[in-house]
Amino acid sequence: MGARLDLALRRARRSGEPTLATTTVKLPGTVDPSAVVCASRRREGEPWFAFEQPDRGGAALAALGETVRLNGAGPERFASVADRWRRLAATAVGDPLDDPDRSGPVAVGGFAFASEGGKTPAWEGFDPASLVVPEVAIRRATKGARERAHDEPDVRLTLAALMAPDDTSEEALDRLEGRLAELREMALPLLDPAPTGKYRVASAMPPEHYEAAVEHATALIRAGRLEKIVLAREVETRAPKAYDPAAMLGVLREAFPACYCLCVGRGDATLIAASPELLVRREGHRVSTLALAGSTRRSADPAVDDHLGEQLLRDESYREEHAIVARRIERTLRAHAVWVAAAPEPELVKIANIQHLATPIRAQLAAPIDAVELAGLMHPTPAVGGEPRDVATPLIPALEGLDRGWYAGPVGWTDATGDGEFCVALRCALLRENVAHCYAGNGIVRDSNPQAELAETEVKLQALLPLLAG
Repeated sequence: MGARLDLALRRARRSGEPTLATTTVKLPGTVDPSAVVCASRRREGEPWFAFEQPDRGGAALAALGETVRLNGAGPERFASVADRWRRLAATAVGDPLDDPDRSGPVAVGGFAFASEGGKTPAWEGFDPASLVVPEVAIRRATKGARERAHDEPDVRLTLAALMAPDDTSEEALDRLEGRLAELREMALPLLDPAPTGKYRVASAMPPEHYEAAVEHATALIRAGRLEKIVLAREVETRAPKAYDPAAMLGVLREAFPACYCLCVGRGDATLIAASPELLVRREGHRVSTLALAGSTRRSADPAVDDHLGEQLLRDESYREEHAIVARRIERTLRAHAVWVAAAPEPELVKIANIQHLATPIRAQLAAPIDAVELAGLMHPTPAVGGEPRDVATPLIPALEGLDRGWYAGPVGWTDATGDGEFCVALRCALLRENVAHCYAGNGIVRDSNPQAELAETEVKLQALLPLLAG
């Protein structure tokens, strides 16, 4: 690493701009990236990140610390962050990009739902756009179809340092060695199975407010103003002691292995989520995404559960809601792709407490577009925003009466090649000390019933409320 730090320092002094230096080493396949990060994070409020989808070959990326932060706001926040990341990655000193054993630098974080979102005190530290290049990133790759079940997972650790013209290689190396010495491998902590003390749960707005918002929205849809709009509500919980996001992550990845289970720590707050919705994954010129809209509850009785799923598949209102989402995603990708392929009919996706209509969509890009820029093109899909987008987006805060912050925004990572993966922050909660803000929303169409929509938000809130409210 010393030689790379020296080279980065020489480049920084020639250009006058800070230069990134990285090195990657392989770790034993038994290493759990999220567990290492949760056990090793400093308590002074440094950024940390965990992002995994257990059922997808054990894919995981976890990160600690901050070499540089790429923040932004406004309508161009995706493009500005993507551009800054490209310029930083292009001059980085690290593993050759054509090395099959490379990992290289990554940037991790997310974006608020709205271009200026996250301005309320609850979302302090979560800027409208914010990617962090971590000091330590640990990545576990997915297993390919040809890999045998007994093959050891591929786990790699990448160290990064940002060299400014007035830095010294020796100081940077000392910092990285100190960071490595702090890494610990411990299992994720267990959630207290019988917590004591009083928990309080309250809606940020009365339930009647949500029903009235739905009623107003359906009137606008029937009047021809828009096709669909997603309306969310917020529930606040207070615990007798501070929440432990690491313990909650452990529960979420056990209970929702098909979902994106994530933690994003900023300051003294952490966003946790178990999201079923992929916004975009870029692997070279290949793009994958998922239209996810229309949902119903699960049942412990398999026959009832199957019946609920069949009802969902045949319900015209839910089919309409889903079709609006799929059409928009296909239309967005088609403008930038050689081809776009989607299943002709939606399928059922069943997770622990809810089942959804889903249509996987794939595309081949006509020209390179970075994962961050793709996320900006896609966000917000009608699954979390509305259609037409320009009409629905300003109506959402007016009807909801809340600041979504990063709820329903893209959260994920990108690498030096522009590849990356972003999910939509759904089934999420913002934790700060002993207070949690939990969010859930529904797509509203012409025939939506206010009472039924309110009940559906309760189903979605049950993904996290049992953990947050004892």
